[in-house]
Amino acid sequence: MDIEFHDLKGQSVFITGGGSGIGAALVEGFLAQGARVAFVDLEPAEAFCEAMATAHGSRPLGIACDVRDVTALTAAIDRARQAHGPIGVLVNNAARDTRHRLDDWSVEEWDDSLATNLRPHFFTAQAVAPDMRELGGGAIINLSSNSALLGLSGYPTYVAAKSAILGLTRALARELGGDAIRVNSLIPGWVMTERQKALWVKDADLAECLAQQCLKEAIPVADLVGPCLFLASRASRMMTGQELVVDGGRA
Repeated sequence: MDIEFHDLKGQSVFITGGGSGIGAALVEGFLAQGARVAFVDLEPAEAFCEAMATAHGSRPLGIACDVRDVTALTAAIDRARQAHGPIGVLVNNAARDTRHRLDDWSVEEWDDSLATNLRPHFFTAQAVAPDMRELGGGAIINLSSNSALLGLSGYPTYVAAKSAILGLTRALARELGGDAIRVNSLIPGWVMTERQKALWVKDADLAECLAQQCLKEAIPVADLVGPCLFLASRASRMMTGQELVVDGGRA
């Protein structure tokens, strides 16, 4: 990335779901700015961490953790804190967009989906808020989805969680603003991660999506990095409780 956010150099950054897809791009984006980055993923992603160390001269701390396990998640945050100092930037990225319909979804599947797509955002914020108060401020970026804005069908629990993230973001921005902690939502459109291409991207569906976008290009993963860095940096220091949409102008 050509843009430099000098205030991110040396920052302690924690990212959920950082081993692949959007999360991995964000890990690399923060490393390129000179930040100290820790992330959780279902696997420790050793090969990815080695590649990042070679590319940027700084190895991220990858921790194997299921974000549905709040105890393990807060323990991972503590480990990141011990390694890199008080956490000044939190990026809640981890998500699972399993397709389903109203009629074929159980209570257990509903609870499991929210435990992945919504609950971690609350408890990670709870865990890092004392760090950010100690630092005199901080930035929390919650990834939502434009499926919440468009009311897309095919995964109603996911859409419900991503909608709730917008409300949680505004509530936390109000609660934490007095401590100079900013909380914003980053809202991607249909980003062409390897998971999306392997599971969901079909020619007809992609054509329909592009027809609804003002910009007629499938969204690459890299295009989420700059907006996230902007929300993390002091370049956006008077922005909080806001929604930054990166979806090619889809409507």
